[in-house]
Amino acid sequence: MDVFEAILGRRSIRRFRDEPLEEGQLEKLLEAARWAPSAGNVQPWRFVVVTSDDVKEQLAVDSYGQMFVAEAPVVVGVLSIPEESARRYGDRGRELYSIQDTAAAVQNILLAAFGMGLGTCWVGAFDGNAVAKTLRCRHGEIPVALIPIGWPAREGRSSRRGLDEVVRYVE
Repeated sequence: MDVFEAILGRRSIRRFRDEPLEEGQLEKLLEAARWAPSAGNVQPWRFVVVTSDDVKEQLAVDSYGQMFVAEAPVVVGVLSIPEESARRYGDRGRELYSIQDTAAAVQNILLAAFGMGLGTCWVGAFDGNAVAKTLRCRHGEIPVALIPIGWPAREGRSSRRGLDEVVRYVE
């Protein structure tokens, strides 16, 4: 699949079929995340894979009742470790780079999943303390995103503003 086809075709999926991922797919997605760019190649991220129905249901509750999170066969929690970035870049690393880096890892998962025919949704609306507890985060790990992953039960829809609304040029 062409990268532009993936970028333009990917949609947020909130309905999943009751089918497991194929063997090796999850590992490919985690590899895609691992190869995301990061400031200074610090790689201030960790990934928590959740397949337990009970834990997925708790994550859905932690996500303000977004129950589709529990419907996916797999949920990947993407964690940032701001202090890893801060050791090299100080406050800017802690407050910005660690978030940018994990966001790049999330996008890699989303695009790779779409390329495999899987559906995903970038979930950022959640109670961070509750998700940290549910994912058993270690000291210094901050949940940035939850990514439910599975076979789409239906196509997603989306629209975008025109370039004239979001781009300006400075000469």
